[in-house]
Amino acid sequence: MGKIKVTETNLTDVKLIEPSVFGDHRGFFTESYSEKDFKDGGIHYDFIQDNHSLSAEAGVIRGLHFQNGASAQTKLIRVVSGVVLDVIVDIRKGSPTYAQWEGYILSEYNHRQLLVPKGYAHGFMTLTPNVNFLYKCDNYYDGAADAGIAFDDPDLGITWPMSIDKAILSEKDQQHPTLKEFESINPFVYGEI
Repeated sequence: MGKIKVTETNLTDVKLIEPSVFGDHRGFFTESYSEKDFKDGGIHYDFIQDNHSLSAEAGVIRGLHFQNGASAQTKLIRVVSGVVLDVIVDIRKGSPTYAQWEGYILSEYNHRQLLVPKGYAHGFMTLTPNVNFLYKCDNYYDGAADAGIAFDDPDLGITWPMSIDKAILSEKDQQHPTLKEFESINPFVYGEI
């Protein structure tokens, strides 16, 4: 049982993971995480913290967040109810994909998981109400290292699937600087590759 399909993406070190799902007339069963299967798939992280968020409405944007410096986190993300467009941006100076973004549909239906390495800003937009979003981290949250960049940074040109004029954001997420602004006040984003 178990076994996962690991797909490399266009962004350096980002992986899309599809676990085996066994379904019948009753529903389904899947191993959402098996350290052995992940290591066999080339994913070697020691996850030490699990997080869970609920977004009650469609059109919620959370992000683009990251932990700065030594507190950076690798995240293993999945959605257990609802549907999101999950967006990541490479903020690692010197990376061949620096300042590039990609989006992935994660949902309760496709069971996909996304491995977001350290050095990526991360966010998502809910496409349905009542989204339960879970993720594992390989480092503890550090409020002093908490950082973010604007979800609507024009230089990044992220294509969100719903109107951002009607997006539902926290006050904090509305205040994030662009990537260039962040770097001008904090030249150490995640670090050099």
